[in-house]
Amino acid sequence: MITYYKNTENGLTVLTEPINNCWINVVDPTPEEVTRIQGLGVPADYITFPLDLNERARTERENGELLVILRIPFYQGETADIPYITIPLGIILTDKYVITVCKRDNEILQGLTSTRIRNLVTAKRLRFVLQIFFNTAKKYLAYLQAIDKSVDTLEDELQLSSRNKELLALLKYQKSLTFFTTALKSNELLMERLQRSQLFRTYPEDEDLLEDVLTENQQAIEMTNISTNILSSMMDAFASIISNNLNVVMKLLTSITIVISIPTMITSFFGMNVHLPFEALPFASGIILLISLGFSTSVAYFFWKRDWF
Repeated sequence: MITYYKNTENGLTVLTEPINNCWINVVDPTPEEVTRIQGLGVPADYITFPLDLNERARTERENGELLVILRIPFYQGETADIPYITIPLGIILTDKYVITVCKRDNEILQGLTSTRIRNLVTAKRLRFVLQIFFNTAKKYLAYLQAIDKSVDTLEDELQLSSRNKELLALLKYQKSLTFFTTALKSNELLMERLQRSQLFRTYPEDEDLLEDVLTENQQAIEMTNISTNILSSMMDAFASIISNNLNVVMKLLTSITIVISIPTMITSFFGMNVHLPFEALPFASGIILLISLGFSTSVAYFFWKRDWF
């Protein structure tokens, strides 16, 4: 899907055809749409590279066109094997257009088309790229907060759990944090390379915005590292807790089995077809029952004192 955007007096407006200084948003393009973008003078590789979900963050320049590939966060949903992953977002800068290419529609691009970002001007292509960087770093921080909240909920459930369900859920978030760590570090190297290239030093505002982006990205890296360390320690601790909870259940069941087996042993003994005590008494069954209850109560009291119940 290809969508054309341009700033007007009424804000960001959708166009039917590309014009100078517009933003072209390409999401999961068909072969015909790739050919259409190529007709604007964009190399075919610049369009196909960001569609590879394993593409790393990097820059490439050819015939005056600049390609910037950024790893952005993507939320797949709580039912997915990995709720949060990262995907590549391609940003192509030409002398007329700024083009974004991504395999999936995502909240980064959706945020750009909304009114939440102030001073978004498609004609200022370099600043537009920096605003994508800044929005990406903020989205990483928002997703990290969501992960921390989900982990806190699972922590409360794990304290009384004897199953692996909650532990496996924590493992999913640990995988997400691993994706975030790798992507954020590669994004940091990309931004530092762009900073050294002096590409964004034409205007002081652009240089200040790049510094803000680097700060936000570094904060996201630190938060990811902290969350990863806490989650790793938590998983080790709760693995032991789950094992201990299971041992408590087994200990309780074993104690109950022993207490119940005592009356069975006594009544089985008196059920033998031989001469036994109390056989001549009219209340022999009641006496045997009281003896069984007495032994069972004594054993149960002993287990209770030992904290085995």
